[in-house]
Amino acid sequence: MDLLAEGLLVAAVGLALAYGWWWVAAAPGLLRTGLKTGAGLALALAAPGLGAAPAVVVGLALGALGDFFLSRAGQAAFLAGMAAFAAGHLAYGWAFLQPGLSVPMAAAALALALSTEVWLAPHARALHWPVRGYVLVISAMAYAALSLGVTAPLVTVGAALFLGSDMLLAIDRFVLAGDLRPRLGLKRLVWACYWAGQALILWGSTALA
Repeated sequence: MDLLAEGLLVAAVGLALAYGWWWVAAAPGLLRTGLKTGAGLALALAAPGLGAAPAVVVGLALGALGDFFLSRAGQAAFLAGMAAFAAGHLAYGWAFLQPGLSVPMAAAALALALSTEVWLAPHARALHWPVRGYVLVISAMAYAALSLGVTAPLVTVGAALFLGSDMLLAIDRFVLAGDLRPRLGLKRLVWACYWAGQALILWGSTALA
């Protein structure tokens, strides 16, 4: 590990902790955007020095771009963030996918995608088609991560955390949208799962380069 990558990792951890504890539920603003985007961007910038696969570097960078958009207000920013994350999942899928078809893994990914028709799509209203498209993309990424088997367990765990964060975010944004009670704990959990997932994907993917 070179000194620049080491420094970027330290910065990423600091930014992630600051955002997750103090700013995760704050109103949109420059500081909130900077902390959220910086926590992911620092991982992306550190990735080449750590020997991560190029597709993983791209996935991390697209995740940081998605963080930038999701830190802003409005539906257009949300859709832009969703598109950036979807592209990032495709990059991860490209990095992770192994030859051959695993029927059990494919069945698990398909079951996950179909389940969202019950608990998520009815709540997405006007965004139900973009949400469905995103679900297909992240389910494909999940299959690709599962196809690694025991060869890259950190990547598999990281992908599972990323997937979990997306599911929790969907619950927070769509399923509980009309619930006026504070959901700070849920928002912190979403961020913790997401950022830890990205960090584990980076850590585990260094063996895939």
